[in-house]
Amino acid sequence: MKISDLIITQIAITDPPLLNAAGLHAPYALRIIVEVVTEEGIIGLSEIPGSEKIFQSLEKAKPFLIGQDVFHHHAIKQLLQENFGDNDTDQRGVAPWDQRLLVHLFSAIEVACLDIIGKKLNRPVFDLLGGKSRDKVPFAAYLFYKYKGAGGKLEFETDPKASGWAKARQEEALTPEQIVAQAKAMCEAFGFQSIKLKGGALPPDVECDSMFALRDAFGPDVPLRLDPNAIWSLETGIKYGKKMEGILEYYEDPVRGQENMAALSKEVNIPLATNMCTTSFDDIPKSIALGSEQIILSDHHFWGGLRASMELNKICQVFGRGFSMHSNSHLGISMAAMAHLGAAVPYLDNALDTHYPWQSEEDEVIKGGKIPIVDGYVTPPAGPGLGVELDREKLKKLHQNYLDCGLKERNDEIEMQKVVPDWKFQLQRW
Repeated sequence: MKISDLIITQIAITDPPLLNAAGLHAPYALRIIVEVVTEEGIIGLSEIPGSEKIFQSLEKAKPFLIGQDVFHHHAIKQLLQENFGDNDTDQRGVAPWDQRLLVHLFSAIEVACLDIIGKKLNRPVFDLLGGKSRDKVPFAAYLFYKYKGAGGKLEFETDPKASGWAKARQEEALTPEQIVAQAKAMCEAFGFQSIKLKGGALPPDVECDSMFALRDAFGPDVPLRLDPNAIWSLETGIKYGKKMEGILEYYEDPVRGQENMAALSKEVNIPLATNMCTTSFDDIPKSIALGSEQIILSDHHFWGGLRASMELNKICQVFGRGFSMHSNSHLGISMAAMAHLGAAVPYLDNALDTHYPWQSEEDEVIKGGKIPIVDGYVTPPAGPGLGVELDREKLKKLHQNYLDCGLKERNDEIEMQKVVPDWKFQLQRW
């Protein structure tokens, strides 16, 4: 089965004004929808973070990808390496999002090819990864400090007709009490049984107080996680880590770099997790030598696809690392891929991250609406391949959003400066 065409569509989805270490989410998050078409007319889907660099690179890749066999992933990867290089690992870890190129390009093509193969064989993607290890996949609530607003055209305004979680996702959350209210609304809507807070946005004492407020509200049986996105100094990481011993399931990237994480691990009795200091297979030997983290948060967009993530899962098991998944502002195609991967991996200790509740139902690009999250679990969509199909009318609308919003790249610093004019991103703030 050979590739006959590659259709690449840039889209923009509404995103509330969420805060993080790098600044503020823009009113729209950028994604790219990739359709790989075969000579037989089978279309495979994937979804990746959107940037002009990735889009232009995919356009450049079209001529040499056309004619390739969808089963020949090694050949496809080699072609991408020859044309775009293979030395972009050092670009990860500055901003909280991944700025590398090759891993995004290959994951886009690989996921779509696996979708095609599944459709051809009438088998789900998890069967192509070795079959199911579990029927449903646990996900965690993902909380954010945020300004009031819904994102999109409303940005810092709210829709007065909204109710339930749709209303709660628009509310301000800048205090421990407001974070607890956000958590209660999200957990009531989706049944999440563990909770993560994106930190690095407010002073450490506020974020620490928020974790204790969550513990008081939800009790000791609900696992809690805090992610300061590597914006804290080692001294600060130790100080607040010691305070939170006994209440955190894990402490995600409180400090920057493998050396600092390893030093912190020796001082604080909380498992450390990362999606910033160990982010490629080349990073693993040093990670093992230093003991820089206890849990690696995979992401098929950033580790080079679904099969690479399966390889990482085995390495984590061999070296005693926990395994879970990182998330980004995504729609249903990425959610389906995450669910298939989460169903397939043999070794899964912690519920996966997902931004999915923050994305509006109206922005979903797959037919039938958003993939359900029930009692904190996602069942991989039924059907061959990923089990999802594009809603062409929604795709057209979201592409128009992209054309209208004027955004080409993610830049949370610029968005934050619209609120705080002299604000600057810092590698270490506290």
